[in-house]
Amino acid sequence: MVQRIQKILSARGIASRRKAEELILAGQVTVNGVPASLGDSADPEIDEIRVGGRPLPKQKGPVYILLNKPRGYVTTLSDEKGRPNAAQLVAGCGVRVYPVGRLDMDSEGLLLFTNDGAFANALTHPKHEVEKTYEVWAAGYTPGGEARLSRPIILDGRPIRPPKVELIFARGREAKFQVVIHEGRNRQIRRMCQAAGMRCTRLRRIREGSLILGDLPLGQWRYLTTEEVAQLKGE
Repeated sequence: MVQRIQKILSARGIASRRKAEELILAGQVTVNGVPASLGDSADPEIDEIRVGGRPLPKQKGPVYILLNKPRGYVTTLSDEKGRPNAAQLVAGCGVRVYPVGRLDMDSEGLLLFTNDGAFANALTHPKHEVEKTYEVWAAGYTPGGEARLSRPIILDGRPIRPPKVELIFARGREAKFQVVIHEGRNRQIRRMCQAAGMRCTRLRRIREGSLILGDLPLGQWRYLTTEEVAQLKGE
């Protein structure tokens, strides 16, 4: 399939698209022996593409990874503030993979990575309504806080679907909930807590669709099984 050259290099794990453009401008990329220019396209199955004189690595199959993300890591692949990103924790897989959805820097738990764009789009598109389950610790709890947290509110000009909220425990003004949502708005649960008169102090995603985080150690990752991938795809 004919694609822009920078997209091909990114898909093969050579470099990000921006870095690929720099390689093209530096004359490091050739197509059938001719230096490539920005905007050029090629078919990696037919054309001979080389970077620095070396042929592209063969296309690898799709990769699906589950990471137990610690706090302190952003999910963007590049950060203007130079903060560590979660992709660094899965770099050992040897393939360029991308996060599926977001988990903010102060949150932890289940985060998927893949190089399968169709799979990622299916999981993150609002029409599929993939359920996500979180453990939520909050300060400022008062009786009835779980009812207030379960109310649908307006975020970014649109209503959210009513979340499922279960109170796990309440000790004075501190409480822990299990919350199930369908959307993935920016800092959604933290904003829900604020609207309910509480402050989220810790947030941990433990389930996405049929996939459960389980006892995977914090900061560690594993490949999904064939059965897990099939269930997430609805096969």
